[in-house]
Amino acid sequence: MGGKANKIKSDLDDITELLEIIQVLKDVADTKFHELANRKDRFARFGESFVEFFRMISLSTVRHPLVSNDNPKTGLVAITSEAGFMGDLNAKVIRHTLAEFERIPDCQLIVVGRKGVEKLRNVQPGMKTFVNLEEKGLYEIAIQIKDYLIDEVINDRLGKVAVVYPWSKNFNLQKPRTVHLLPCDELLTKQAEFVDSIERVIEESDPVDIIGYLADMWMVCRLYEILHDTSISEAAAQSQQLEASVQRMKKDKKGIAAAFTKARKGDIDKGMREVFTSRMMTRR
Repeated sequence: MGGKANKIKSDLDDITELLEIIQVLKDVADTKFHELANRKDRFARFGESFVEFFRMISLSTVRHPLVSNDNPKTGLVAITSEAGFMGDLNAKVIRHTLAEFERIPDCQLIVVGRKGVEKLRNVQPGMKTFVNLEEKGLYEIAIQIKDYLIDEVINDRLGKVAVVYPWSKNFNLQKPRTVHLLPCDELLTKQAEFVDSIERVIEESDPVDIIGYLADMWMVCRLYEILHDTSISEAAAQSQQLEASVQRMKKDKKGIAAAFTKARKGDIDKGMREVFTSRMMTRR
């Protein structure tokens, strides 16, 4: 083959190899999405049962800042990704966070994930951030965020907490959602039914300890669920971004293959002409 055909053949080999790698990454993202989605269904059932148990604290008249308080200051937690290649997923969360930040009168930003910190660091200097989370499990991250938020509320630096995160409606649709996290008073709107023995446990125990313990458990449960939803959205968004790359590369590969065929044909034609010319010169 000539120099041009060799160069094109090298490009064709490179894009073929890269295409195979990206396809593997996409398959991994697809598998991760389905595994996380199945796990979410099981976890959701646990969460529903936990909420019913949490409502036992409505039997007590003791006030607790995690359940009800008069502090108007809101901590707005934005959950974003540590890594990129998620399409516009993080951009949507950041835009939604900024809209909520403008809407809430007295608001303190708390950002989780490197992508959010990069874009929001100048919105509120000195804001609390959680980054470098790649090596940590979701439960460990949930505990870390929960400990900070509870300390802020208990010490009256915050009264309310809301969370913005990428919620996955299905594989093809992810959108930012805002959820109310603290205080937990919204959980007390419905009185659950309990047997007399459980009511006596509540009455005979220290209500403050019960409220603190249940609120702590609720925070971990809810934050874990939010982080899990975020992981589902990230896997779906990454898969879609990789699929778009696969389609672009297939189109590019087709063009390179056509160029290689043309160059190869040109080399063959050139070789045949050279042989024909050589033979003609020999006959003379």
